[in-house]
Amino acid sequence: MSYHILLTGATGLLGRYLLKDLLQADVPVAVVVRRSRRQSAEDRVDALMATWESMLGYKLPQPKVIAGDLTEDELGVSDDDADWISEHCDSVLHNAASLNFISTDPEGEPWLSNVKGTQNVLNLCRRTGIKDFHHVSTSYVCGLRTGRIMENELDVGQTLGNDYEKSKVQAETMVREADFLSPPTIYRPAIIVGDSQNGFTTTFHGFYAALNLAATLRKSLGAEDERLNIPTRINLDGHERKNFIPVDWVSAVTAHIVTKPQFHGRTYHLTPTTTVTVQTLREILEETFGFHGTIFAGQGKKLENPTEIEQLFYEHIRVYNSYWRDDPVFDCTNTLEAAPHLPCPTIDKAMLMRLAQEAVRMDFRFKDKPAVRRPETVGV
Repeated sequence: MSYHILLTGATGLLGRYLLKDLLQADVPVAVVVRRSRRQSAEDRVDALMATWESMLGYKLPQPKVIAGDLTEDELGVSDDDADWISEHCDSVLHNAASLNFISTDPEGEPWLSNVKGTQNVLNLCRRTGIKDFHHVSTSYVCGLRTGRIMENELDVGQTLGNDYEKSKVQAETMVREADFLSPPTIYRPAIIVGDSQNGFTTTFHGFYAALNLAATLRKSLGAEDERLNIPTRINLDGHERKNFIPVDWVSAVTAHIVTKPQFHGRTYHLTPTTTVTVQTLREILEETFGFHGTIFAGQGKKLENPTEIEQLFYEHIRVYNSYWRDDPVFDCTNTLEAAPHLPCPTIDKAMLMRLAQEAVRMDFRFKDKPAVRRPETVGV
């Protein structure tokens, strides 16, 4: 019997790519998916799969769908589903997470999903006998460290930049300390953007936040077809480096390592070989939206008498303030050894322009269309 891998977070951007890549690699997949107010877990997965099949032009094997909730103990799966997992699953790929950077409630996000959620997944693994644990963390568990960050380092007393980073350090520590698991496999991606081939994305955080704001400002000012020259001071130097990586590459490397037991039990920095400067991001805004006038006022400099536009800008990107900093260098020795045939696509100005243009075409939103239910063909 071929055992399934149990995947969490399948409806998110990275999760849907992981699901597709694993199925294409003939890996049987079971997904734990939460019901929504209007759709069952099965309906949500059917819609996701229909999107993939429309994009690919062919049908994929169907995953086993299990209704559950990351915030409930043992994911809230039924006893029958827990028994099924015990019999059919021998590994888990825990990808579900909250991207909330700032917490207003110690019981809320990102702690609820990233810390409690990880504990709930671990509890389910303990109950069902799963020992092979694959965990999607983040390269930013390094916090505010500088210099070269090694893959085997985690908590070295570093200062962390936001609640998201704190929650991910806690989650990764919990996984590493779970005494019933085999040595876990940890994946630490940098800042994920859309597909390197076609620009597709389903979420519009991070890189897309400033783009969305620029598009909104153009519309609100009634200047969608005009050049905008609005002096806007940014408290950066312009030379700050950011690590962007395309979702299709992150998924391809992760799926490859998942299917190669000889590479399990290690930590992998999924980070690019070339970085992008904030200056390049300014050029993207100028060339995509005709949004000119951004001035680099200096790293961390407090702005005196901010204009209305500056106040609006900082209010909209406030949640990302902790990421407007120079990134460290991430060592990728393990990743290069495990997947030398999968080099990270170069994220340069040309690719960022394509990603930005696709986001504009999508109007910064995406939702799967409802699909007609098909009988399960895998995992029954």
